[in-house]
Amino acid sequence: MTVMREALSTAASLVLTPAVVAHRGASGHRPEHTLDAYRTAIRMGVDDIELDLVSTRDGVLVARHDLDLTATTDVAERPEFAHRRRALTVDGVAEHGWFVQDFTLAELKTLTARERMPATRPANTAYDGAEGVPTLTEVLAMIGAESTRRGRAVGVLLELKHAAHHDAAGLPLDAPLLRELARHGLDHPWARVTIMSFETTILRRLAGRTRLPIVQLVDTAQTRPADLVAAGDPRTYGDLVTPEGLAWIDEYADGIGPHTSLVLPRDGSGAVDAPSGLVRDAHRRGLTVHVWTVRGENRFLPSNFRRGESPDALGDMVASVQALLDAGVDGVITDHPEMALAALRASSAREDQPVVAGLAAHRRTLGP
Repeated sequence: MTVMREALSTAASLVLTPAVVAHRGASGHRPEHTLDAYRTAIRMGVDDIELDLVSTRDGVLVARHDLDLTATTDVAERPEFAHRRRALTVDGVAEHGWFVQDFTLAELKTLTARERMPATRPANTAYDGAEGVPTLTEVLAMIGAESTRRGRAVGVLLELKHAAHHDAAGLPLDAPLLRELARHGLDHPWARVTIMSFETTILRRLAGRTRLPIVQLVDTAQTRPADLVAAGDPRTYGDLVTPEGLAWIDEYADGIGPHTSLVLPRDGSGAVDAPSGLVRDAHRRGLTVHVWTVRGENRFLPSNFRRGESPDALGDMVASVQALLDAGVDGVITDHPEMALAALRASSAREDQPVVAGLAAHRRTLGP
């Protein structure tokens, strides 16, 4: 594996075909973290589904991006839960709302999901109330069934949210995660499962307990991992993507998941041009690179890929993804998988050929 990684580290990507990963499902088309959002993404042809995991009061992992349920469920309209609204500090940020950790699974299952950004994605609101909050078990079962039905394996990227916060609340995420993966027969190295987190501590803990791939998510350069803040470690995410930081990550992880701006820096006008050296530096360590989050609306795109004046109109996301593919990324995590797949198809002919040729030469050198 080391020889192969070194052979490919100077190529455009460490993989033959970069992955298209549906961010919380096809979130540009359905309310995030619903089974319909995941199924829609699978119908579009994605390689993987990304889902975020938090814990209920009784220790069940469910798919929610935030601990606060206010923006993504109907909890605020449920008078029986009005007394559950409270203040809670999560990763140093004071919040007021209804939090997953205060609900049992049975209580959570009485809520329905809704669109997080109704002003930006009004069409998605047509699906408000159609589904509830899915458990990890339900998502894995659905993806397994869809993989069988379609004759192709769909992978999952599991992000552990607010891990240090869960530890402090007596609800560690790693034990139930490993238990559920074992139940589904997904605890072996060739399973299509990757474990991710923005926090380093839980990933280092898991590195000694699982053979599944581990990805260190990396936020914008000036911000800091919540677990390092809690431990008094002054390092920022910017420090983690230096050559020294990548060497440290390489001790426990198989890849990184950086914010797109770390790969394609934006100038003062919000435009992108030349890529940074991050992909090159990561590949030299044998670390894969999956960037997040690519969204189609103008408000989320670099200024040179926006179209028209409306911030909520769709811009040229295909060109944005092509720029990331040209930078050599190994995967794109996106709310609009159909646009990323279109970009991949447009780029595959000019990107795949030299990688395939390099592999062929490498195989001739090593033998069968």
